[in-house]
Amino acid sequence: MLHTVLLVLFVIACLGLMLLVLLQSGKSAGLSIGGGAETFFGKKKGLNEKLGAWTKYVAAAFMVLALLLTMF
Repeated sequence: MLHTVLLVLFVIACLGLMLLVLLQSGKSAGLSIGGGAETFFGKKKGLNEKLGAWTKYVAAAFMVLALLLTMF
């Protein structure tokens, strides 16, 4: 029973981590043609910062769940 619950949580963490990584913009996104204007006027980073924070939490959960699944 515990193994099944951990496995379901692990799959949810895997899918969530993939989704969060794919939603983030790349580091070179500001180097497009309009990149100079973005650096002059400032870039809105609110969503990217939230996605980065959530990615850290889901990655930590992924690692903990992976370790727990290998122990059981």
